[in-house]
Amino acid sequence: MAEPKPQTFQNHRRFIPLYHFVVFGILVINLIDALVRLVRAFSWSTVLGLAVAFSLLCLFFWARVFALTVQDRLIRLEMRLRLREILPADLRGRIDELNRDQFVALRFASDAEMADLVREVLTNKISNRDEIKKRIKSWQADNLRC
Repeated sequence: MAEPKPQTFQNHRRFIPLYHFVVFGILVINLIDALVRLVRAFSWSTVLGLAVAFSLLCLFFWARVFALTVQDRLIRLEMRLRLREILPADLRGRIDELNRDQFVALRFASDAEMADLVREVLTNKISNRDEIKKRIKSWQADNLRC
């Protein structure tokens, strides 16, 4: 079996074609079709069809948002535990100053570079995930993602 491609800043985002393109596309087409049917033949049934189509599209987005929120909460917990173990004493007391985006971005950094990176992020108040990720020198892949 071929080795998986090493994860980097350039390829760490993942798209699931069936979910992100096929399911989304079908739901958008369904919404457009329901809107057309409503305009052509206004009735209780076509109003309900549009409402259901809109609800399904909302469900598509909210399911993703809910999953990402839980993922971010787990990352934040994991990073708090990891940082308590690897940061020097002067930075350990500042872990609570990090926000969710900083925790999420820092998770890709190696233990060896973590202290310097955390110090830089806190000192310069860097909270943009991509800016933090670009500063990582030794990328630690997240291989447990689906």
